[in-house]
Amino acid sequence: MKEIVACPDLVAFCGIFCGACPRFLKGRCPGCQGNDKAAWCKVRSCCIENEYTSCAVCAHFDDPRDCKKFHNVFSRSIGFFLRSDRRACVVQIKKVGIDAHAKAMADLGRPSIRP
Repeated sequence: MKEIVACPDLVAFCGIFCGACPRFLKGRCPGCQGNDKAAWCKVRSCCIENEYTSCAVCAHFDDPRDCKKFHNVFSRSIGFFLRSDRRACVVQIKKVGIDAHAKAMADLGRPSIRP
């Protein structure tokens, strides 16, 4: 199993910290940034298209809740069942930057801030 490291490259476009995800740590997922199979993810596609490092730098929406790609029934359901708050992650990135977010999540040992 991989060790959790505070690497900003392991922050997904939606703010989740892949570096603490069990699938990533077990080598079963390359993480969002390197996952070409994740073409289905509208958030990832939007950020790549707009050359954003994450939703935190989106020029179209101040709050991710206003974005239909980020905040929809599917994502809210997943967030509920996995007890993760991607919006809180994006807000944290806006406040402290992606490096500090990666460090905070690595220190917590979790992929997401919990609601």
